[in-house]
Amino acid sequence: MPKHRVLTEFGMGTSLRRQDYTQAARRGLQDALWHNSINMAELFGFPKEAMLIDVEIGVQEPDQVDTASLLDIFPYGQPTITVHHGGLDVPRPDGKPTVIANVAINVSFEMERT
Repeated sequence: MPKHRVLTEFGMGTSLRRQDYTQAARRGLQDALWHNSINMAELFGFPKEAMLIDVEIGVQEPDQVDTASLLDIFPYGQPTITVHHGGLDVPRPDGKPTVIANVAINVSFEMERT
């Protein structure tokens, strides 16, 4: 069956002083997820495990994001995380920038269009 996107959520997260790209990404994911309570699986009559969750993260240092450690944020569904160059590093006087991660979460299901 074809994959159809039914929801997109956006979030932003920061690491203010530690220059921790994974923490900024985690906070961005939480920002996107914690601001809604949309039960897409129930709406379409699917089990929650059937949700295909595609996560796109943008940070200035993509190779410094530990994607495996971010998977525990999702209590169900089938998450896939991809990290790209993006986000923003804001210079600070002490030399370590404030890290900003941008996150997009797409929820899809394999289903036929009616």
